[in-house]
Amino acid sequence: MGKIVVVAEKPSVGRDIARVIGCRERGDGCLMGEKYIVTWAVGHLVTLVEPDELDEKYKKWSFATLPILPAEIPLKVIRGTSKQFQIIKKLINAPDTDSLICATDAGREGELIFRYIYEKAGCRKPFDRLWISSMTDEAISEGFRSIQPGRNYDGLYASARCRSKADWLVGMNASRAFTLKYDALLSVGRVQTPTLAILVKRRKEIENFQPEAYCTLQADFGDYSGTCFSDRWEPDTHIPRKEEADAIAAAVKGREAEVIRAETTRKTEPPPQLYDLTSLQRDANKMLGFTADKTLKTAQSLYETHKALTYPRTDSRYLPPDMIPRVVQTMKMLPESYQRFVPGALRDGKLPVSRRTIDASKVTDHHAIIPTNKRVDPGKFSADEQKLYDLVARRTLAAFYPACEYDATRVITRAEGHDFRTNGKVIVVNGWHDVPPLAEAAGKPAARTRKKKDDEEESVQLPPLQPGDRRTVKDTKVKEDKTKPPAPHTDASLLLAMETAGKELEDEELSRQMKGSGIGTPATRAAIIERLLQVGYAQRKGKTLLATDKGVRLIEIMPEELASPELTGRWELALHEITDGKQDADRFLEGINRMCVFLVDYARDRAAQVTFPEEDRGRGKGGKRGYSAKVLEGTVCPVCGKGKLRESGLAFECTEKGCKCTIWKDMLTRGGGPQLNEKLLRLILEKRQVKGSTGTIQLQEGWIRFYPNGSETPSVSRPLIYEKKK
Repeated sequence: MGKIVVVAEKPSVGRDIARVIGCRERGDGCLMGEKYIVTWAVGHLVTLVEPDELDEKYKKWSFATLPILPAEIPLKVIRGTSKQFQIIKKLINAPDTDSLICATDAGREGELIFRYIYEKAGCRKPFDRLWISSMTDEAISEGFRSIQPGRNYDGLYASARCRSKADWLVGMNASRAFTLKYDALLSVGRVQTPTLAILVKRRKEIENFQPEAYCTLQADFGDYSGTCFSDRWEPDTHIPRKEEADAIAAAVKGREAEVIRAETTRKTEPPPQLYDLTSLQRDANKMLGFTADKTLKTAQSLYETHKALTYPRTDSRYLPPDMIPRVVQTMKMLPESYQRFVPGALRDGKLPVSRRTIDASKVTDHHAIIPTNKRVDPGKFSADEQKLYDLVARRTLAAFYPACEYDATRVITRAEGHDFRTNGKVIVVNGWHDVPPLAEAAGKPAARTRKKKDDEEESVQLPPLQPGDRRTVKDTKVKEDKTKPPAPHTDASLLLAMETAGKELEDEELSRQMKGSGIGTPATRAAIIERLLQVGYAQRKGKTLLATDKGVRLIEIMPEELASPELTGRWELALHEITDGKQDADRFLEGINRMCVFLVDYARDRAAQVTFPEEDRGRGKGGKRGYSAKVLEGTVCPVCGKGKLRESGLAFECTEKGCKCTIWKDMLTRGGGPQLNEKLLRLILEKRQVKGSTGTIQLQEGWIRFYPNGSETPSVSRPLIYEKKK
């Protein structure tokens, strides 16, 4: 009987799968057993070729060779990980290999990683698909018992390949066209550009905002107070002129007032829904200060390394009905610190079922993020992992608690013909609020997640009041204020805008309806934000994300068709429909080709006249670029040992005349490494070898290399000497 080769996405995942299915014998880049051989990629091993690899004529950037619209874009093996590709190719094509199992991450990018390897290796053997949402031993075993034919995921691959080709076509054509037009190195993308447009729009709203003065008037009735309101004002509590506010205050002070309306309504506040990745990233940003990228990496570590969370790259906030017994088991297996909350979620030992949590029709490729049914010790987690696990655990418990019930009272008190409004709120059933956030659980008040808006009034506890009750206006208070500009975006608000294609919808149901037509996917949005920061189109200031001058200029020259979040959202929806077999892939790519023709023509003939900063100027690949004059004091050139390093927008170079040392900031990113910045570079120069969350950077004998975690082969190996092409 022949072997079955299992291809995982990462070495760590491959080792977990191998342990479960009994592959313990070490081989070259694999683990072997009687029936299975488990091997692994290191992320992407195969990618689309560069334009100049298609044809020599594309080496020179020129409008004469644009647009670039090849009928097919060939694949190539990524040089830095070619050794592992050759290992997989040999294994899957071996005579004694009968079939394969695709065990890459269960999503669009994971499917693409396997299919590109399969295609480039020229393999024709049948394959099945392992589709799991948890890395526990039980989940892996169950996944192998319910293995699916690979052809069931052909739609997912078609969507993934379309996404890959579309990003290549738009990125290559638009970046070259606008770089040539403005003699500035400009990165333009199908997804990153409309995301930048959201940031630019907010920056302009803030800059163009004209504050308007207004006053609010509060009357003290002794045992309660009220805010003056009138339908003549907009909002109805904003008195436009101080003279009017003062006049009303003088007219009612010391006078008798009468309650003309007192209504109490029983209301319910449903428990929060379970987390998908985007909602987890948003809450982690607001409550923990995590960036979207940090949340994703931490959640991925809890999933892969600790087996503590289910698959994090999901866009669903629901569970299928068959998960109910597992959720019950999960709650019973939660760490001891959460057990006091379990009885409220498991009423009489049973899980309450509602359409807000259990709905098979709303489960996409993966269900919501919840803890696994594996007993874990949070004490073995890092501090960040503990905080994020706590967020997910508490949300999972709260989602199954009863709704919060409260009596909402609205009182209107009239004095001298002027009306004052008072809102009251009395909690009747605390419900899901019995599962407090971590800060409250530790005895500290929880941080507020949002500021009170100008036209919002606080709800307070009120005395019993009936129409006809009378009070005396004991005092009045006029407060002067100004309307506030929109707040700068944070990771949380930008993720929401991306999810809803630029429409900032706080309403959960409206946000749900927009899903599938947002910008990017839950798995890619964090990387998009980081990319904008890397290329200098955006910057962080504290928790806020701001468009830079360069970013604003880029959007000024972009046609609406590319900068529109709504259009990109429709593209993403089309990709979802390709996955489901509702749209033809060729038709989608024909539309992308037409867009590329339009973008090249627009850049050449119709784009606005804008000047970019000198440090961004250049002529594309191999072209001449200017540099800013920021010298990094205390550094020594690793090539000549004489000069210091000087930073530009794109690279670090030696100050010594004649030395050709150039360290490009993005030189490691193609192999899954980090973008280089001053802090990281200084560390590399000092230590010569730096280990981070994604892998190890090594500086040795004029070369810089990046080794992904679990790999003995570098995914990037670049010389520090840059020979400029003539």
